[in-house]
Amino acid sequence: MNTQRVFLIITGAAATAAAVSCSGDKKAQGKPLNVVYIMCDDHSFQTISAYDDRFMETPNIDRLAHEGARFTNSFVANSLSGPSRACMLTGKHSHKNGFTNNEHGIFDGRQQTLPKLLGAGGYQTAMIGKWHLVSEPTGFDYWDILTGQGDYYNPVFIRNGERLVREGYSTDITTDVAFEWLDGRDRNKPFCLFLHYKAPHRSWMPDLKDLGMFDDKEFPLPETFYDDYATRQAAAKQELSIIKDMNVIYDLKMADKENEIHTPEQPELENYGRSLYRQDLEPGQLVPGRMTAAQQGLWDAYYDPIIAKFKEDKPEGNALSEWKYQRYMRDYCSVIHSVDRNVGRVYDYLKENGLLENTVIIYTSDQGFYMGEHGYFDKRYMYEESFRTPLIVRMPGQSKQVDVDGMVQNIDYAPTILEIAGLPIPDDIQGESFLPLLKGSKPDTWRKSLYYHYYEYPAEHSVRRHYGVRTERYSLMHFYNDIDEWELFDLKEDPMQLHNIYGEAGTEILTEELMQELERLQILYDDPIRKKNR
Repeated sequence: MNTQRVFLIITGAAATAAAVSCSGDKKAQGKPLNVVYIMCDDHSFQTISAYDDRFMETPNIDRLAHEGARFTNSFVANSLSGPSRACMLTGKHSHKNGFTNNEHGIFDGRQQTLPKLLGAGGYQTAMIGKWHLVSEPTGFDYWDILTGQGDYYNPVFIRNGERLVREGYSTDITTDVAFEWLDGRDRNKPFCLFLHYKAPHRSWMPDLKDLGMFDDKEFPLPETFYDDYATRQAAAKQELSIIKDMNVIYDLKMADKENEIHTPEQPELENYGRSLYRQDLEPGQLVPGRMTAAQQGLWDAYYDPIIAKFKEDKPEGNALSEWKYQRYMRDYCSVIHSVDRNVGRVYDYLKENGLLENTVIIYTSDQGFYMGEHGYFDKRYMYEESFRTPLIVRMPGQSKQVDVDGMVQNIDYAPTILEIAGLPIPDDIQGESFLPLLKGSKPDTWRKSLYYHYYEYPAEHSVRRHYGVRTERYSLMHFYNDIDEWELFDLKEDPMQLHNIYGEAGTEILTEELMQELERLQILYDDPIRKKNR
């Protein structure tokens, strides 16, 4: 499993998951199961070594997989942070929960949500870390959230309505706050902890003790890094290109004290300079989202030589493109290293406090992310790297890894957690509980296709609105609004999605079948935006 191609071939295979031990079942345990739901922002499956070992090792996340279930066909309904979180909380597609995009979305907290249903069923709930749904959390017994996107250093939190600055690194702090809540919880009630890390969201700022840990690694350039998007007009219409759109100041931190580095493609960033990452302060003084003098010293000691060499070398053309890719990967993987370390802290806490054998641990991301495939960073598209997401579930009593190949989606998380808790699943939830898959069986009625809908355009990164259907082998998507383009891919023959076969001779019957399935899903999920007559 050394390449993306091998991974996609493996995940496309019809392997049957081995039966999961039921010793962790609620009835077998004699008491309700707790749930720790860990979600990162923009964590790609490619940078989890349980899925793909090309880039880095993630031993603590891997341990959850080795002792649990690794889902090999896990996807989102809308590859964007806020909408994805709303899908998880409600078990409904974006058009049903009302939060379709980050630009104009405000989550309606009055609606039915997973924490409200858990609370009504006797569970104690907490939301800690990144929220990113604009409105304040509702339905939780306790919430302690980062403001907006959150800051990596000395972040601002809102604790049940109170704003405060906590000194340190965001990922560590989020875990610390979770431990504080777990220590003080009502021990007579089962709990569900939503532990949401900001990391590894753009612009990928590592824990200061992890700076440079990947500097000696040369990351393999993706086969599709210099994709020319032939046959795929919509793939070319975007602003998430590492080559064209990744900014050396904002993203890659090449802003020196004199602010001498400018970027012609984004001149509005010229006045940002080092202020993006630092601010001169008295020792011990804090400004939200800024560093202390001691933190600045560590940052400068690492980045100043890199900035100086970059200015001296002045790379251009492909050399600049590939320098940007390596710099991006080194920062991103360093941020993931901190995430993995904190997953280990959570595991150890549960073990040391006698909770490990009565607690389900779920690890996932709010969507997938591009590690240079097609020349991209970011997400949004229905293409595999951003549509697909990691999902690992450790059930109590399970002792070895099983792979689950059933197609699941983030609208399934709410009903699954409700069934784990032994609570009823409301009829209006659109997702399906995948607890049967965790126990080694796939019902004959389990879905054979997935529905996707992305809405945020015009907006940052300029990815066009689109919806689509994915089956076990094929992916069909329609880009609409200011564009009318269809794309069809055979994921078995073309796992990297380079050749759009829509409209080619010989695909007429296949296309009609997929069109019918797309329409069936749009009717099933009651999406008001549906495909036009062709």
